[in-house]
Amino acid sequence: MPTLQGKANITVAEGTQSGKVFRLKGKGIQGVRSSVPGDLYCHVHIETPVNLSDEQKDLLRQFDATIEKNSGKNSPQNKHWTNKVKDFFSSL
Repeated sequence: MPTLQGKANITVAEGTQSGKVFRLKGKGIQGVRSSVPGDLYCHVHIETPVNLSDEQKDLLRQFDATIEKNSGKNSPQNKHWTNKVKDFFSSL
């Protein structure tokens, strides 16, 4: 990734979600009253693929079917079971 001092390498782990922020120490702008450069923050934004072929769409549907078999435990957006219990009792 480009920085003020040149290029820097970061490792984006498998499963990184959109919105994750990486901090690169000492790669930012130098402070007004300091001789030490600040930190540079890198925000991750995941793009959804568009203009997929029929074969690609079919593969995604097959993948979705396998995810549903695991009761959604692969998705960080799913609620924890305690939140589901709270929602159940608050709806009564």
